[in-house]
Amino acid sequence: MTGAVRTLATPRGWRTRDWRANRDRLITLWRRSLRFRTIVITVALTATTILVTCLAMALVIQNELFTARKDQVLLEAQRATASAQATLDAAVDSTDPAAAQTLMNGIATRLSQQSSSDLIALYRIGPPSPLAPQPFISPTFESDLVTPELRTQVQSSPDLQWWQSVALPTENDREVPGILVGHQLRFPAQDGVDYYELYMGYDLASAAQTLSFVQVLLWVVGLILVVLIGAIAWVVLRSVTTPIADAAETSAKLAAGDLGVRLPVRGEDELATLNRSFNAMADSIESQIKELADLSLVQQRFVSDVSHELRTPLTTIKLAADMINDQRDEFDPVTGRAAELLHAQVQRFEVLLTDLLEISRYDAGSVQLELEPTSLASLAEDVIASMEQLAEKHGTDVRLVAPGGYTPVDMDARRIRRIVRNLLGNAIEHGEGRPIVVSVDSGRDAVALGVRDFGLGMRAEDVDRVFDRFWRADPSRVRTIGGTGLGLSIALGDARLHGGTLAVWSEPGRGSNFVLTLPRDGRPLGSSPLPLVPEDEQGGTLGALGITQPISLGRTTGRAT
Repeated sequence: MTGAVRTLATPRGWRTRDWRANRDRLITLWRRSLRFRTIVITVALTATTILVTCLAMALVIQNELFTARKDQVLLEAQRATASAQATLDAAVDSTDPAAAQTLMNGIATRLSQQSSSDLIALYRIGPPSPLAPQPFISPTFESDLVTPELRTQVQSSPDLQWWQSVALPTENDREVPGILVGHQLRFPAQDGVDYYELYMGYDLASAAQTLSFVQVLLWVVGLILVVLIGAIAWVVLRSVTTPIADAAETSAKLAAGDLGVRLPVRGEDELATLNRSFNAMADSIESQIKELADLSLVQQRFVSDVSHELRTPLTTIKLAADMINDQRDEFDPVTGRAAELLHAQVQRFEVLLTDLLEISRYDAGSVQLELEPTSLASLAEDVIASMEQLAEKHGTDVRLVAPGGYTPVDMDARRIRRIVRNLLGNAIEHGEGRPIVVSVDSGRDAVALGVRDFGLGMRAEDVDRVFDRFWRADPSRVRTIGGTGLGLSIALGDARLHGGTLAVWSEPGRGSNFVLTLPRDGRPLGSSPLPLVPEDEQGGTLGALGITQPISLGRTTGRAT
């Protein structure tokens, strides 16, 4: 059986995601790590400085090496040419061409011996002559090396020395940098003097090798310096940033409530002084927080004790007030009115005392939930029915819209009923006689209840404080249902105790919308099944209810299929 092996190429998208993930990690490390950021900046600046320095040194060394070698070559060529010219000047004129050619070869040999050049060429200036020596060209000299410009300068200036940078060929078909030096030589002739162009080539391979060695050495030393400076920066920064990281970690623990954490103090330097100052600050904060906690505990105990102690005399006063109120028709009008006011204020005082006891339990952290499966929609129906007389008294129609929320959910029914009563009571009091819509819906992870009124509404700064204790949006407004100013604060505490939320939306002239969201069966609380911004504000179905004129609405309910 035969088979084929197929190689699967990595999709380009995967490589892109990996690159982006690495980039994001580097960006995060750059933003969060002072040590990493400082080392990168230090190494980058050091590498840039060393690069510029190495380039500058390489250029300077290259220029100095070339200049030194050039001066050496020119001086050597000048000496060899002068020696050869002296030999020619001392030679006896001869009419024998062979003797003249022998003299030419001897001059070439002398030039080769007195200089380090093996590239020598002698060209006659002027037309060829059978009596004049023939041009001499060494075997390795290539005539193409001599440019027309150099020949022109040499021919026109008999007493000057000319040179030109050239590329000299080598035996392995490579080229090395070199210098070609040009002179004139005067040969004795039968009819006077013959002039010859003398060219001597010198290679600069040794200077190029020296320059390459120096450049490699510079780059190696520069790289070693970058690594050493990076290592030094890491060591120095580690000695500085480690205490800073410890201080940041300790500060986070202190901010999280661990008041016993402290920084170790070592030595007498600035970091030790900082650690001592931090520890002193932590000691002061711990002392003040303990004092405040003790004071808060005393206050909580005082409120709880006073509330409990007041219940016995309040019960007696309430019984007496009830008896007097029951017989107020037998009194004169003034006394009867006083009995009625006494009865109402005693009832309000009882409610206030109950709320204070509840608040003290929240502050003491001693509140316990009594969970039982409860249908939020059915609970809302019961609360609406119990407050029907109050709604009629204010001329308010209440509608229940419940597409969901009928499945029982574990909750403390007494506390949730108290939340709904509080929200509905506030909506009736501040709804200006306009309709109120109570919505109940559910989702996979949560159930929610919303109370929407079309009353005066609140400003943004009032919305931020609506759950504060004893706070009222309009202090001059008279309460009509005996509120204590603690209802919304207790409602928020009950919602949070269930792991839920209580949020509010409100705008002046457009009313308010309170949304209570509770998790289902202990699941993490996600988004609420009901929007915080009412649907009528989004152009939804509730927009037909209107917000300016009261309308007659019957109380309806619906079940989700």
